[in-house]
Amino acid sequence: MSHKKRGSTVRKSRALCVIPARGGSKRIPRKNVRDFCGKPIIAYSIEAAMESKLFDEVMVSTDDEEIAEVARAHGASVPFMRSAKTSDDFATTADVLEEVLTEYKARGRSFDALCCLYATAPFVTPARIVEAFALLDTGVDSVISAVRFSFPPQRAFRVEDGQVAWWMPKHALTRSQDLEPLYHDAGQLYLARTEAFRREHALVCGVSRLLVLPDAEVQDIDTLQDWKIAEDKFRNLKGLNE
Repeated sequence: MSHKKRGSTVRKSRALCVIPARGGSKRIPRKNVRDFCGKPIIAYSIEAAMESKLFDEVMVSTDDEEIAEVARAHGASVPFMRSAKTSDDFATTADVLEEVLTEYKARGRSFDALCCLYATAPFVTPARIVEAFALLDTGVDSVISAVRFSFPPQRAFRVEDGQVAWWMPKHALTRSQDLEPLYHDAGQLYLARTEAFRREHALVCGVSRLLVLPDAEVQDIDTLQDWKIAEDKFRNLKGLNE
């Protein structure tokens, strides 16, 4: 894909950023617009995407009017509301993105690259988004933000008939430094060539690469305790505790 220079950044031709943010969060009520270190948590994702200057449009896919208002107030587009079909507990992120692309196509717009940026990703930065696009330009089809497991999964325990057993007994005594590094989703962003995504209906599609992030920039936010940990990590990372 070709690039055009815009200031000190690189702009991807016809790139769309989609921030999925439905209103029905169960574990943390109103999670996507809850205050996180001084502003709605979704604002961090919107601002990072816009400040990267890589997207033709930064849009929020939501079924919730309050979320739509907050999104627009922070500069995102909400050109249409999410359907009931993609707002229930069974719809996947890929389903949401397919709906967005289909709606844009009906409006005469198409995109070469598609970025899914989660609404609860306050650690994401414009620089990391630029890195992801640079990886996409190495000739791959998709890029996934990831973080290395802090402990080797190969040495995990499992419970078998109430008894502890090694998950991979052959590695019970293997030194950690001799085990293959493994990674898991960092819960921040997915970037893909639109053609590859639509062909496979998957964010990890075709030939993929990892955007590996440090532990300090990653925190799952599924519970209120997670939320507090994330705020503490964020303040520490940004020097807000000083």
